[in-house]
Amino acid sequence: MGKMKKKLLLSILLSGLYMCSLAQQQKNPKPIEKLFDTADKMVDFISRGSWTIIPAVTYSPETSLGIGGRGIKVFKPKNTPDTITRPSTLPLTFLYTLNRQAILTGELNLWRKDNQGFLNSRLALSDYPFKFSGIGQNVTVNQEEHYATKYVYFHLHYEQRIARGLYLGPRYEFRTDHIYEKEPGGLLDEGNIPGSQGQRLSGIGGVLNYDTRNNIFQPTGGSFHSLSYMAFHSFIGSNFDFGQTIFDFRKYQALWGKHVLVGQAWLSFTNGRAPFQHVSLIGGSDVMRGYFEGRYRDRHAMVYQTEYRLPIYRNLGLVLFGSAGQVAPALSDFGWGRFRFGGGMGIRYKLNKEGLNFRLDFAFGDQSAFYFGLNEVI
Repeated sequence: MGKMKKKLLLSILLSGLYMCSLAQQQKNPKPIEKLFDTADKMVDFISRGSWTIIPAVTYSPETSLGIGGRGIKVFKPKNTPDTITRPSTLPLTFLYTLNRQAILTGELNLWRKDNQGFLNSRLALSDYPFKFSGIGQNVTVNQEEHYATKYVYFHLHYEQRIARGLYLGPRYEFRTDHIYEKEPGGLLDEGNIPGSQGQRLSGIGGVLNYDTRNNIFQPTGGSFHSLSYMAFHSFIGSNFDFGQTIFDFRKYQALWGKHVLVGQAWLSFTNGRAPFQHVSLIGGSDVMRGYFEGRYRDRHAMVYQTEYRLPIYRNLGLVLFGSAGQVAPALSDFGWGRFRFGGGMGIRYKLNKEGLNFRLDFAFGDQSAFYFGLNEVI
């Protein structure tokens, strides 16, 4: 996307949002009210009881155009009708993309009564043609090569509350990849990259979370700090032996009205012989929007992200975001001059009273991209 297209896209988006904000000040806002009433009726139509189902037409640099469906069930167990217990969720997704990717995922986020414990489980089945650009901070788009893998991924972890806002528990992960297509003569075809012949990972570890968010979908205050460590080893069925530590620190600060500032520091450290699919990487819809997922990958990575969230009109909101990140083979290689930067803006539309959002983001980094999803990134 050229500079003129970027400017035109931003101008159209900003103009539309500005007109929405002006409508709040008009004495006779009937036209805009009718528009938002229609949008709310559409949300009510796709929400059946505790389920919200959205036909998905998506696009991201990693998938190209995708068509499918996304549904999420928001509920509380029958024995937790109180307002203290956080809502549990069951999201389901199926997508088929123009990159010939088929993706089926299901996840369970279950909160016990009074938030005494939390269970999270995720299963993903995928046939996933993708791109690999090599290892390191200085790879280029010209180096990327195509490959295709069929994989199964599963994780399960449980956290028990041990103090106010503090949760601790075990975690298990499993993933198997069958790489059935590579570019002849490419880096993966040479067989020197760990994981280029496929992988089978099985690992156990633990998670320590400090969570004081006042809402799990739309926090306006509190913190979410997480420390996780996973050890993958042959004695539990893995054909790669390595460890990975991830720090995820998030802070939510209400400013005025419903304006919220969010900051995140995300750091990943890998030791041992990890496959290329599981080293520390940046890019994608969650970590540095505007960069192709895994374009830059190495043993270690650090990313800093911030978002400014503001209301526009009724259930419509706007998000401005920025990020900075880098990867490195050793901790001593991190440096101020190595950071790569990204940013953009997004539209939000609240889907239910709990605060679940429809999300559409426009991002700019080493490429221009837009992303569709449910819920916030951080």
